[in-house]
Amino acid sequence: MAVFLARRLAIAMLSVIGASVVLYAVLALAPGDVFGELVSNPGIPPDVIANMREKLGLDQPIHIRYVNWALAMVQGDWGYSLVNRIDVGTLIWQRIPATLLVVGSAQALALAIALPVGVLAAMRPYSVFDQIASTLAFIGFSLPTFFTGLLFILLFSITLDWLPFIYRADLEQTGGAWVWAQLRQSIMPVTVLALFQAASWTRYVRSSVLEVIRLDYVVTARSKGLPERVVIVKHVLRNALIPVVTMVALELPVVFGGAIVTEQIFRVPGIGSLLISSIMANDTPVIMAVTFVFACLVILFNLIADVLYRWLDPRIKLH
Repeated sequence: MAVFLARRLAIAMLSVIGASVVLYAVLALAPGDVFGELVSNPGIPPDVIANMREKLGLDQPIHIRYVNWALAMVQGDWGYSLVNRIDVGTLIWQRIPATLLVVGSAQALALAIALPVGVLAAMRPYSVFDQIASTLAFIGFSLPTFFTGLLFILLFSITLDWLPFIYRADLEQTGGAWVWAQLRQSIMPVTVLALFQAASWTRYVRSSVLEVIRLDYVVTARSKGLPERVVIVKHVLRNALIPVVTMVALELPVVFGGAIVTEQIFRVPGIGSLLISSIMANDTPVIMAVTFVFACLVILFNLIADVLYRWLDPRIKLH
């Protein structure tokens, strides 16, 4: 197992380096930079702009800039945002709690919906419950999050006036009132993300369980008189969850990308809204840091999926 983990970690590190090279090259070669507005301002002399570029190292070749950036990232220096006038690392850490709260709660709710619904639908294939669950799953997967979010705002905020549609990170309440206010403003963005993911995961869980539940060893377990709950939990789910683990692990970074749209709709001050505002302002250090974090998430969850494979199915060889 140690050799397996060491090999996977080595591959992950090489993937991180490759992703950083590609991201840095794409952003460095893209037209425009944060000094674009200063260049068009006649009140700022060109030599001042040139001195600022030299101070930030933007006049150096791209490979030297990449090495300096990579070494600074390893040391914890993620750069400086000229637009927000703050260190990029501090700016990102200010936005992470809101994103983790929304995304983490959405994933937990999505799994809580997808696992039981998918298993029950597979245990009763082509029944009324299965047809209703499959229909709702296709509808939920077909509706984009921005459309569902707007529907929620129209229904629960404007029409019924039950929930706030603007997420606030600086709530004035304290104690139990703060918890209640935080819960109310989190319901809609969490539900929008959770329903979209649950719709996708329900189909995968149903398909996987339906394939495993017909295998010979499951029939043998039932013929021995084991309770149906024991057969499903101990013998079916463990093998059926192997492809589901892959799908969940690989889609978690995608969820952060999907959260960008949701954060824009509900004004959640998270990583997604930070990325959009940075792109609009051409704030390259922030764009580079956020996209690099997303790339690392993809690689990290791939590594987690490999480890979970071995735990779920010992027959998988460690190579």
